[in-house]
Amino acid sequence: MPTRADITYFGAGPAALPTDVLEIAAQALLDFNGTGLGIAEHSHRSELATNIINEAKADLANFLDIPTNDYEVVFMQAGGTGEFAASVYNLVGAWVARQHAAVVAELGSGADEAAVVAALRDRVEKKLKVDYIVTGGWSLKAYQEAIRLLGPEYVNLAADARTINDGKFGKIPDPSTWKLSEDAALVYYCDNETVDGVEFPQFPAVLAPRPDGSGPVVVADMSSNILSRRVPVSNYSLLFFGAQKNLGCTGVTVAVVKKSLLPPTTSQPSPALLRKLGLPVPPIMLVYETIAKNNSLYNTLSIFDVFVAGQVLKKLLRTFPDKVDGQQAVAEKKASLLYSALEKYPDVYRIVPDKSVRSRMNICFRVTKNGNIDESEKTFLKEATAQGLTGLKGHRSVGGIRASNYNSIPLEGAEKLARFIEKFATA
Repeated sequence: MPTRADITYFGAGPAALPTDVLEIAAQALLDFNGTGLGIAEHSHRSELATNIINEAKADLANFLDIPTNDYEVVFMQAGGTGEFAASVYNLVGAWVARQHAAVVAELGSGADEAAVVAALRDRVEKKLKVDYIVTGGWSLKAYQEAIRLLGPEYVNLAADARTINDGKFGKIPDPSTWKLSEDAALVYYCDNETVDGVEFPQFPAVLAPRPDGSGPVVVADMSSNILSRRVPVSNYSLLFFGAQKNLGCTGVTVAVVKKSLLPPTTSQPSPALLRKLGLPVPPIMLVYETIAKNNSLYNTLSIFDVFVAGQVLKKLLRTFPDKVDGQQAVAEKKASLLYSALEKYPDVYRIVPDKSVRSRMNICFRVTKNGNIDESEKTFLKEATAQGLTGLKGHRSVGGIRASNYNSIPLEGAEKLARFIEKFATA
């Protein structure tokens, strides 16, 4: 049987974790810091738990250079899929709060409540929009969730990559073609699509803040490429990411929320007002202001999962004095190795996404050796597994091969896979 040292796991998630982090976590499960109790047994209300959360928040902000005067970091549950809903609830709520203030200013502070609600309902019906840039399976799911929650009349498909790629994902439409709404409650995109191997090369300039600080309310799902490259945090109103790709293990999700969306600057509308406007009332566990007010401890958070994420961050900070820039250089080197190996043999391998948007995190390709894709890929996977290269099977919805190049993959692992790619092509 293979040992852990024999395996390089390229699965898309949950992803592999650094062995030394797992060793620390294993000990912590038995006895945390000499307390006689394992970390999973300590109360989430304890000082110990609070310290773990605060350290992880500080280390994340340090590694990514998050401006903590302007942004709040919260740990949540329900994964990226839960954030599809949370982003809608919170940013539509913030939009309603802004419109409510504008209506009161127009009608005067002494205006009848019924008149305020009527004017506000008119604004909702005529102006409320949430915009989605759909470039792969996950942004498509986010778009569909917005429709389910709000209704199609409030959801704008600003761009759909399938329209420029024969009905398939694999490209990103030119931003000049995006049909963005005026004053949208949010503009949503997925920075890296794990299923389709598409990654935004950089922040879309069309969404950048204006010199006066105004501009689109930008939301990004960074579940699969967070911590792998520098992020212009100040361009976003909300970033979120599940822990299980680059940060830790399954169980917690991180949201980085602009403080101007939280009290005292912005408070979510009351449930009564939302009902009068015909808008959904969010579950309290998805309300950012509630989670932030309670330092991520409104309910029982998995402190063990936060601890693991914190240990990953501490390892990254020890490894890279230049923080995320150092990890970015390694990620790009690994991706370059793999794409270069594939490009040498165009008769054997077909890289799925367009070269301009190839993901550094999820290298998706088909194996066309001998003209029989299914048999070639079965053979590729079998032989790769025999070499200790596992987790390479593509997503069930698209098939093919997918090498997920997350931070936990060492450079030596990427080199080993690149050598196998070349050996398989020439055998």
